[in-house]
Amino acid sequence: MLTILYRDPQLIAIDKPAGLLTHRSDIDRHETRFAVQMLRDQIGQHVQPVHRLDRGTSGVLLFALDAAARRALGAQFERNEVRKRYLAVVRGWPDESGSIDHPLSRQHDDYGAPLKNQAPQDARTEYRRLACVELPIAVDRYASARYALLALNPLTGRRHQLRRHMKHIAHPIVGDATHGKGIHNRFFKQRFGCDRMLLACTELAFRHPFRDESICIRAPLGDRFATVVERLGWADDARRHWELQNS
Repeated sequence: MLTILYRDPQLIAIDKPAGLLTHRSDIDRHETRFAVQMLRDQIGQHVQPVHRLDRGTSGVLLFALDAAARRALGAQFERNEVRKRYLAVVRGWPDESGSIDHPLSRQHDDYGAPLKNQAPQDARTEYRRLACVELPIAVDRYASARYALLALNPLTGRRHQLRRHMKHIAHPIVGDATHGKGIHNRFFKQRFGCDRMLLACTELAFRHPFRDESICIRAPLGDRFATVVERLGWADDARRHWELQNS
C-alpha cells in the first residue's frame, strides 16, 4: 500500500518508493505495477500525475483528482513556480554550495517516442553540501573513497536534470546506472546492501490551485537510503536539514 502524504478534494500526494514507475512506460512494457494504477486502486478514484519522478527516485509524487486541478498545477510546474528539494548521495566532495547553469538537450522520453533535433534547454540547479565522508577503501583508482550528502534544488524541470547536472560537475549520484559510475554503485550494494539510486524528493511546495493557500508536502528518507545515511554517520546532518525544512 502506498503512503499518502497529503489529500484534499482536488489533490493527493504519495511517498513513492524507489523502483516504482509513475505510470506505464513503452520501455518497461514488462512492468505490471505503476504508481497511477496502484493509487487509483487504493483510493477507488481516478488520479492524474502532475509531474514525474524517475523510477529510481523516491519521495513526494503529486497527483490531481480532476482535470481542472491537473491543468492549474501543470501550469505552475511549466512556469517553474513549484519549489522542489531533494537529497542525494554523490561521489566526491563538491564545493560547500554552488549553482549549476548548464543547458540540457532533450532526451528520449521514457513514456513515449524519441525526441530528435531538439535544441538544448535552459537548466539550472542549486546545491548545498550537508556532510561528507572519506572511507579508507580503494574503490576506484584512489587509495580512499569520498562521498557527500547534498541538498539539491532544481530551478528548472528538465528530464533527469539532477542526475545529468551532477555528472556534469563530476559528482554523479550513487546508484545512478545511466549517469553514475558502476564501480561506486557496486561498492554501495556490496557494503551497504543498497542497490537503489540515492536520490529522493523530500519537499514539494506550491500554491493550491483553488485556494489562496501555500501547500508544502514533505517526505522523510526511507528504506535503504536512510540506512546508508545512518551507516555513513550522517543521520544528524539529515535530521538538521529536515528540521530546517520544517521550521
